[in-house]
Amino acid sequence: AMASSPAIPQAPDYKHIEREVNSEHSRYYYPMLVQKYNSQDTTMTAEEFHYYYYGYTFQEDYNPYRKSEFAHQIDHLYKQGRKLSVAEYENLERFARQTLNDNPFDLRQINIMIYALKGLNRYREAEVWQYRLDGLTSVILASGNGMSPETAWHVIHPSHEYIILNCKGMKGVDFVFVEPHYDYIEIERNTLKIEGCYFNVERITDVYNMKYCYMEEIFEDEE
Repeated sequence: AMASSPAIPQAPDYKHIEREVNSEHSRYYYPMLVQKYNSQDTTMTAEEFHYYYYGYTFQEDYNPYRKSEFAHQIDHLYKQGRKLSVAEYENLERFARQTLNDNPFDLRQINIMIYALKGLNRYREAEVWQYRLDGLTSVILASGNGMSPETAWHVIHPSHEYIILNCKGMKGVDFVFVEPHYDYIEIERNTLKIEGCYFNVERITDVYNMKYCYMEEIFEDEE
């Protein structure tokens, strides 16, 4: 197989990813990726980030609609738009950390973590988190271009759609589900004349159906 150029979007091959992250002999064995991601060094490759992000969907605690119980407690602080006190930055950091311990893929909380650490002048730590955020968003951006269902960006959580639009300097205004497994987000008027972007949520719906609606499926199969 030819090595694919990074310019060509690469949709995740979930069967392959599942095999790799579950195999102790693979360099993408999931516990190893977790360890590497959580270490303070910044040497994860784009491939490792790819398997870490999409491979999470094969882990026991993956819940595609998970919301953190801590997130709402700090939102108002993050939105202040003023310089916060040390105690407020420490609060932000504490809640962001609790949220991320619960769900390491809450990209909004990673943003908040970076903001808080910079506010506390802990730039080295902020850099590590920035590197994690860049690594994860790059994975999504490399999975498509968002311009059509066929080239949709693949996400493992609906909230990641808005983070990606922010990365691209776009603001979503309206949201439509497009059968069989796409989210289409209409974009605010922009100079690029892009009307909207597509996200592939097939893996989210698959896991959701498997974990939470599988009884219905069994009955449907029998008909």
